[in-house]
Amino acid sequence: MKHTEALYLEVSCQNEEPCLPLHTSITLFLLSYCECKSFKVFLVFTKPESSQSLKSRLPEGLDVSHIQRVDLPLLVRGCRLPAALDESGMLCKAGLAVVLRHIINNTLEADPSRKDVLALLGFKKTCLKACAEVSKWTRLCEIGIPSAVEEHLKDPTNQSEQLPLSILTLERRLPAPVKVHNDDKIRRQKLQEQRRNEKNESPAGNSNSESEPVQPPQVGDELELRAALAKLSVDSVPTATTRESCEIRKVKTPHLPLLQHVFAEGLYFTLTDVVLLPCIHQYLCSLQSHAASLLHQIPHLLRWYSRVQEVPGVLRAAKACGIAFCTPQVPTSSAPGPSAESNPPSLLDQEEDQEKTKQPPFIGGPRPTMTKLKENGIEAIYAPHPCPAWTLPWDSLPEAINPTEGKMSNIRAVRKRQQLNNLVAMVTEIARPGYTVVDFCSGTGHLGIVLAHTLPDCQVILIENKEESLVRAQRRGAELGLKNIGFIQANLDYFTGPFEIGVALHACGVATDMVMEHCIKARAAFVISPCCYGFIQNAIKFSFPKSKRFQETLTSKEHMILCRFADQTAVQLHPERRLVGKQCMGLVDLDRSWAAEAHGYSLQVMTMEPDSCSPKNNMLLGKPPHKSGQEVDAGQQEAALHN
Repeated sequence: MKHTEALYLEVSCQNEEPCLPLHTSITLFLLSYCECKSFKVFLVFTKPESSQSLKSRLPEGLDVSHIQRVDLPLLVRGCRLPAALDESGMLCKAGLAVVLRHIINNTLEADPSRKDVLALLGFKKTCLKACAEVSKWTRLCEIGIPSAVEEHLKDPTNQSEQLPLSILTLERRLPAPVKVHNDDKIRRQKLQEQRRNEKNESPAGNSNSESEPVQPPQVGDELELRAALAKLSVDSVPTATTRESCEIRKVKTPHLPLLQHVFAEGLYFTLTDVVLLPCIHQYLCSLQSHAASLLHQIPHLLRWYSRVQEVPGVLRAAKACGIAFCTPQVPTSSAPGPSAESNPPSLLDQEEDQEKTKQPPFIGGPRPTMTKLKENGIEAIYAPHPCPAWTLPWDSLPEAINPTEGKMSNIRAVRKRQQLNNLVAMVTEIARPGYTVVDFCSGTGHLGIVLAHTLPDCQVILIENKEESLVRAQRRGAELGLKNIGFIQANLDYFTGPFEIGVALHACGVATDMVMEHCIKARAAFVISPCCYGFIQNAIKFSFPKSKRFQETLTSKEHMILCRFADQTAVQLHPERRLVGKQCMGLVDLDRSWAAEAHGYSLQVMTMEPDSCSPKNNMLLGKPPHKSGQEVDAGQQEAALHN
């Protein structure tokens, strides 16, 4: 079979022996479950080692090779693993959830009849699609639980009497009733079985009253499980076909019994269960050996662990990956699990509580907050635009560079070109041959493609989480024949490579702050156009205000008022209201700029020209502190490597 893509999986070292991190084990398990052989798999070692001890954990039939980290392709080297690289070497998909979804899509392309594989993507194919930076659930499954388990496995004997918060969060989620799309029919079947069960239990309905009582079926187990297995099985699984009685059909939906969790996301086996299985398996095996007394605290997780093994294909895939399922025995002498009152709130509970307090309703407009800032000597500051008339030669540029593809209107295309003029002007001023420029949140590549064409001596990397957008960008880059461009589908945090300039056009909400943080860590310059100020909120990484001076003046609630009204700049609004919105934009970005200056950056907030090019027309230009001569030489050497 011809391999069109390479899949890179990390190998770590424990006690001087190679071992597979959980993200690698999860990826191998999915490859085995899907029976996907369309990748050439590379095990990535940090130093020359033998992989003989890993052989039992590698599914047969996979084309597996070894590679040293220093020998990785440039795009892959700049990403956290796992990562997949396409045949062209220009499109990299990085990060656990992105790579797993890609494996599923490749499997379905090769065999569209795999109903069980399609079911892994969940309703509307959105399972683990939202990136970890914005989705609490993705963050818990992709990062929280694997990290907690790996931390536990480093020293399993040092197990406290308290479960890790991420494990506790999953345990508390599993017993909650679930809502399934179009679940009315299943719930009516459940009600009918419940009533039939009640009739069998009653003396009048039991013809064998003197014999052993009839044991009622576990309706909450059997019906949900039948429905779940029917959805994912390749072969037909018998389900209840009896039509509900007239009495049952008359029951209103709110009065129907709720459905219980069978698997992690609810009723159906999904990609989330695939991610969790290797993690929970290793954790339970460790607890059984070192801290069995804790097993009584996770009854729902134990039940889930048992249920997952009933899914067709799971036992086969587990055996191929060297996973021998255990049967955890809860000590009979164990005390009952701690009550909800005695346990600390789970991660999702904590974040939900934070959300209730971090965005309280407010009364009135932003003027009291703006007045408070002014009384403390804080007002929006806009630097003059250094080249307001600068423009790209649009008439002479190739058609594929013009932002007119798709359904973009002529008026919008003109405004988009004006926006690009502003950012490209700033980047070309600070770019040098050999620099790497990263277009974060690149979308379909309007900015990154222009930069790659305009700066042929620079390497341009486009990073975007949405596959559809990046495919369009790659198509445009191929049409132009650009050789100095690369594409990465990944969450922003999965990109770890060096770069000199970061750019983002209309990075929504905290995405602007995430890009700024990434650039500051890399000591890279940045040119960013913020957007969607109203989406700014305290998150796991950020709290607002960000700068010390704003923190000393405003509460978080007052800062959020500025953010909400910073979105009031649409052209159809009253001019005075738009002016207040513009001032609020300036104040929010002033707070951002002062926070960056605390890291030694020089930063300017300016307005794009013409200001009519976008209601969100602010632009942040940040330059890092000057590097020493030694650092400059090292940077030039790194730039030479890029080329």
